[in-house]
Amino acid sequence: MKNQLYELCLKFIDQRIANATEALQQAQEASNDDTKSSAGDKFETGREMAQQDINRNKQLLADAKQQQSVLLSLADVAETAKVRAGSLVFTNNGNFYISISAGQLTLNNQTYFAVSAASPIGKLLIGKAKGEAFDFNGKKYTIADIK
Repeated sequence: MKNQLYELCLKFIDQRIANATEALQQAQEASNDDTKSSAGDKFETGREMAQQDINRNKQLLADAKQQQSVLLSLADVAETAKVRAGSLVFTNNGNFYISISAGQLTLNNQTYFAVSAASPIGKLLIGKAKGEAFDFNGKKYTIADIK
């Protein structure tokens, strides 16, 4: 099950990389196609907006590649007694795959949340053992199992 969740996260991040790459290419093409007109300031404003798009998409791509790197480091994480990056955690209020922030995933009609170890709930989960409890957003969570 953990391997299947890993694959879903990998597809999620691969899609983010593809989207960011495509958006970056489109922004660069738009910038290159922009020719100076008699408007002057309008050209400079358009050029600046295109550059901002390029910078934003470069940042999105860099973030996605960093998440991909984190995910790849979790490919074969063994089961442990305490929650760590790569753990699959079952609680009374939801199931969490500590990996990257990919959000809600559905596998075999079961809902899982792929969360980063650096996320607020990820920080609460890291280091906890089966049977331990914690509060998050007004809810009490008890760890039922760790895979």
